[in-house]
Amino acid sequence: MPLPFFSFIHVFWFAMRFPTNLWVSKLPGWSLRIQESSRFGKWVEVLSDYREMLRYGVQPSDPSFFSSILKACLNLSSTCYGKTMHARFIKQGYESFTSIGNSILDFYMKRGDLESALRAFDCMKNRDSVSWNIIIYEHLNRGDIEEGLQWFSKARVASFAPNTATLILVTQACRNVGAYLEGLEIHGYIIRSGLCAMGSIQNSLLSMYVHIDLVSARKLFDEMSDKDVISWSAMIEGYLQSEEADIALKLFQKMVSEDGIQPDAITAAIVMKACGRLRDIHMGKLVHGVVIRRGGYEDLFVGNYLIDMYSKCNDVDSAFQVYRDMSQKNSVSWNSMLYGFVLNEKYSEALLLFNLMGEEGVEVNEVTLSNFLQICKHFVLASPCKSVHCLVIRRGYELNELVINSLIDAYAKCNLVDLAWKLFDGLEGRDVVTWSTMIAGFAHCGKPDEAVRVFREMTKMQEKPTSITIVNLLEACSFSAELGRSKWAHGVAIRRDMVANVAVATAIVDMYAKCGAIDTSRRIFDQMQWKNVVSWSAMVAAYGMNGLPREALALLSEMKSQGLKPNSVTTLSALSACSHGGLVEEGLTFFKSMVHEYGIVPGMEHYSCVIDMLGRAGKVDLAMELFNQIPSGVKISARAWGALLSSCRSHGNKEVGAGALSHILELEPMNSAGYLLGSSMYAAEGSWDQAAIMKQLAEEQGVRFSAGYSMIQVGNRACSFVAGDCSNPRVQEINIMVQQLHRCMNIEEGLQSGGTEC
Repeated sequence: MPLPFFSFIHVFWFAMRFPTNLWVSKLPGWSLRIQESSRFGKWVEVLSDYREMLRYGVQPSDPSFFSSILKACLNLSSTCYGKTMHARFIKQGYESFTSIGNSILDFYMKRGDLESALRAFDCMKNRDSVSWNIIIYEHLNRGDIEEGLQWFSKARVASFAPNTATLILVTQACRNVGAYLEGLEIHGYIIRSGLCAMGSIQNSLLSMYVHIDLVSARKLFDEMSDKDVISWSAMIEGYLQSEEADIALKLFQKMVSEDGIQPDAITAAIVMKACGRLRDIHMGKLVHGVVIRRGGYEDLFVGNYLIDMYSKCNDVDSAFQVYRDMSQKNSVSWNSMLYGFVLNEKYSEALLLFNLMGEEGVEVNEVTLSNFLQICKHFVLASPCKSVHCLVIRRGYELNELVINSLIDAYAKCNLVDLAWKLFDGLEGRDVVTWSTMIAGFAHCGKPDEAVRVFREMTKMQEKPTSITIVNLLEACSFSAELGRSKWAHGVAIRRDMVANVAVATAIVDMYAKCGAIDTSRRIFDQMQWKNVVSWSAMVAAYGMNGLPREALALLSEMKSQGLKPNSVTTLSALSACSHGGLVEEGLTFFKSMVHEYGIVPGMEHYSCVIDMLGRAGKVDLAMELFNQIPSGVKISARAWGALLSSCRSHGNKEVGAGALSHILELEPMNSAGYLLGSSMYAAEGSWDQAAIMKQLAEEQGVRFSAGYSMIQVGNRACSFVAGDCSNPRVQEINIMVQQLHRCMNIEEGLQSGGTEC
């Protein structure tokens, strides 16, 4: 007899509420679907299928099933649902299953809920190696290195057996925090566990020792029977980080030649960094060849390292060739090339590249701005500095020390030292580089008093000066040419125990020379324990600026006997000494001997100096002949034309002078020196109209004139005065002294021409 309709409804409801074997039989299908979705990362489907199971009242009995559910909650950032699942496991009595406890622990750790994770860990009745691995791994992976190492120690007490991944991670953690003793303990544990022969663990230990104890690293490296490219790369990088780049390159050669191991991209990058540091372009080109055999610049960072290496080896043309050949470029590529041009003083090319970056839409960052400020500083571009400052404020780079220090430096070098000081004074945090930059800025702008004041304030703030700070202070004192202040600065260097520094000692030599204390300069020079070519060049220049050209030339011979080879700066200082000392023949002889005796090809600055020397001696024709001997590839500078113009003004050659003047105004239209020389030349010839035109041109160009001044020593203080300035309280004494000097000069000229003293 059929059931009534209402009875059928009740049966259906009962079947839905209390599943029969029909629904339970579908469990394997749901499980397979959930596992399949989990395997392909379809986390929404995982949770959807699981909710459908719950809706039908089906409960899985396999504990491993729940790991997929928790993974889905983790990947969908569903913390709330994950906690709901945790509560359900507890209600259903699954908390005693170790695999489920590990899944809960992993869920909380990866969600960053450390408190819940530790509570779950404490509640676990049965922990296995996976439990300990999870909590140690996640602590270390999140950067809680010290906490992770403490958990590793707790786990060892609990007889936990770490897996290979955990051991590698723990050794990396010891490397990151420099935990030498803990690293030794872990090394001992690895040896006792019989895992020391595994290549991955050996490389991890090697990487740890490289960062903590290079001697132990080399000992382990030599004991390794099976070294791979990772082992060699780690050891090479260790020597590079320890400022032993030469050993790093020798090890690379041994790796390739003896063991026959081909370097990978990481090895090539490390070796190129070493080549750049040592300026070893030969080895750099060999590595470049390896890169090409590996497929060119497929690894973007390898191409960037090549640009950096060639730039630091002063081969910016090769760097640019690499840059052009790169099929892909990122902001690092552009900035590396920009830095290469700046480093090699190719400022025009750097400016073109910077403009191209704007056209290509390359994002400008703090590195770009710092390099661009170097360009502004070279070309004395004041307005772009202000634009960069605005961009720094808009981008929020005010806390970037590199950018701020570069901006202060650029403002000062562009003669905007007041803006530099305003920026400096508004900084809340200043590092030693910031203080040093401000001191250098005041020194550059001829404000030694302000430079000394900033240094005193720096020491009051307990900021420890570096050798660069002291050098900047010494340069400021050399500008003022006050012997008393210079002795004070020398005393500061002594008290700071920096006189042994070659750069500081060289600056002291230069400072005393500019104060006219040449004997003190020579004494400091002789006391230097170690001298480089810069030190010798400074002493040569010291003799030259104090009117002792023969001593300057003699010092070159002494330098040669010490096994040091003069460079282009040394030879330029010697030529300048001959020029200002009137040793024309000796200067010409030295100039002609530069190539075969010292191996130095004369540059434009050398030609300019010799032209100036000939012009001072009235040998304008010889100066013009030298102009014709300048190689065609060398661009004649405004300084060379200025030297010629100056000689024409002094010795009367209006036609040649006019030609030189046109070149100067073309090359440096904003430099006041050319207009002043031209006006002076025309005035000496009596061409007052032409002289007036020069002044009018300067006004139309907006050229600013800075008054020249003279400086004389009065007691221990240097006094400066400007022609026509009557504001100085000692103007009468200065005028009397100047008149006496003129009388002495006239007497000297009369004696040289065969006259008698009046």
